[in-house]
Amino acid sequence: MAITSLPHPDTRPAPWHQRLTARLHRSDPGPDGVDLGIAVVCFAAFTVPVLVGATTGHGSPPAIAALGAAVVAPLIVRRRWPLAVLVAVTVVLCLAAVLGVRFTPWVSNAGPAFGVAVLTLADRWSRRESLLATVAALVAIYITAMVAAPLHPDQDQNFVELFIAIPAWLAGDMLRTRRDYRNSLAAQQLRQAEEAERRIRAEERLRVSRDVHDLISHTLSMVAVRSGVARLLIDEQPGEAREALSTIETASRSALRELRSVLAQIREPGPRDEPGEPGLAEITTLVEGLRHNGLTVEYDVVGAPVRYPALLETTVYRIVQEALTNVVKHAQTDRARIEIRHAPRELTVSIADDGQVTHSAGQPAISEGSGLGLVGMRERVSLFGGRLDAGPRPEGGFAVIARFPLDTDDHV
Repeated sequence: MAITSLPHPDTRPAPWHQRLTARLHRSDPGPDGVDLGIAVVCFAAFTVPVLVGATTGHGSPPAIAALGAAVVAPLIVRRRWPLAVLVAVTVVLCLAAVLGVRFTPWVSNAGPAFGVAVLTLADRWSRRESLLATVAALVAIYITAMVAAPLHPDQDQNFVELFIAIPAWLAGDMLRTRRDYRNSLAAQQLRQAEEAERRIRAEERLRVSRDVHDLISHTLSMVAVRSGVARLLIDEQPGEAREALSTIETASRSALRELRSVLAQIREPGPRDEPGEPGLAEITTLVEGLRHNGLTVEYDVVGAPVRYPALLETTVYRIVQEALTNVVKHAQTDRARIEIRHAPRELTVSIADDGQVTHSAGQPAISEGSGLGLVGMRERVSLFGGRLDAGPRPEGGFAVIARFPLDTDDHV
């Protein structure tokens, strides 16, 4: 199969004119009451006093009103087109200097309009772009002021816009940096949540695969044994054959119910009509089913049982099920013993048989199967910080012993 490598994405920054066009067409928040209020307050606080004669200005009242309105009107759309607003405010200030119109009480028409435009640009655009635009606006204003000084010697000119632009740009850059930091934190938390969800799903798939393996292995082993019995007895002892087939039917139906219960855990949440996962109480049913299959099982409970977490009870059930399945498949015996010992600090489960076991590197020889049974049991026990011992018994046979440490939180 041929593998075609995908081209690497171009990570080079776009040309400046493309970035400018994208920003000009970006859908930023439109004008609202706050923007309109800022424009009205700036006009009322700095131009209206000149019009009513409360403070002195230069120029005719219509020119003062027109330029005063022209410098604050762009602020209404400052968040949608911040660069255009800064350019418009700069043009009005330059025009007023050339015409000799002072529409505020202060020299060089000092007022908040230029500061608001610089702050908005620094808040909306990147640091480098906003700084370059602010510097360009200041240079344009200062050049115009030097040209206007000889034209209107009766009026003073100063460089107060610099002292307005510096704190405004710093405030806008701080707001943008803070917003970017919050956005990065939110994105990081989202990535962590997605990673945690993927990890939980992977662990759930592993757990479900273990349950399916235990269930299928146990049921198919029993079906294989009983179907062989039915095949041998169908002619000579049809009653025994029918009983074996009935056992196969019962076990198959039970396995299907358990399989539906396991698979229901990975479906979308919905009506929970399926039975819950098996626990300690269902071990008795498991033992009774094996006894009907011809396996003699002694089942003892030592100590006073308490209520454990559902996952712990299911783990104990699966370990007993897998161990008994191995007895049926490999032990070459018809006797097994189960003991569940309840203690304040430990829950112990042991499954032993007296069958014949051959040794290979200290492990039981398994003629069939993948060997995932013991591995799965060890992984299940390790999830609870416990220990699993599995191996031949000195007196003969094979034993599986699982120990689960308990604390007060494990008793529900």
